Amino acid sequence: MKLTIAAVTQRPASWAQEGYETYAKRLPADWQVDLKIVKPADRQAGKSAQQNMAIEAQRLDAALKNVPGTRVALDERGKIVTTEGFLQVIEAQQNQHGGIVFIIGGPDGLDADFKRRCPVLLQLSAMTLPHALVKVLLIEQIYRAYSLAMGHPYHRP
Repeated sequence: MKLTIAAVTQRPASWAQEGYETYAKRLPADWQVDLKIVKPADRQAGKSAQQNMAIEAQRLDAALKNVPGTRVALDERGKIVTTEGFLQVIEAQQNQHGGIVFIIGGPDGLDADFKRRCPVLLQLSAMTLPHALVKVLLIEQIYRAYSLAMGHPYHRP
C-alpha cells in the first residue's frame, strides 16, 4: 500500500501528535503512511477565506507534485462510507492508481477548484471536528481498515 496524508495544519498539540503516532506505529511496513504537513495561509494577513484556501491549494499541489495515487479529499459534503466501505476505497484506489493520498484542508476547508480535481471526496464525520483531531481519526480508520483486511480482531462489526 502506498498511503499518504497531506494536511494543511500548524504544528499539532502534543495530545494530537501522540494519538497520531499511536496508530501509525501499529501499521506494518507495507501499510506505512507518509505524512506531509502543509503550512496554512496566514489568517492574520487580511485575506478572505477563499483567498486563503487558494493559497493552501497551491501549497498542496506543490507538496503533492510527485506523489503517486488518487487524491481523496476529506470534505463535509463527501461520500459517507462505513469502515468496510473505507477499506474498499483504499483497495480500489491502490489497485487502480498505485496509491492513495488523503487530503485534509485548513481551518476554512479545501478550495473548490482543488476539490473538483480530486476524484474522491469522503466525509470523515457529519459533526464538526477539531482540526487537530482529524489526522488522529483518519489514521485510526486506516489502522482499522488494515485490521479488517487482515482479519484482526481490532475491528469488530
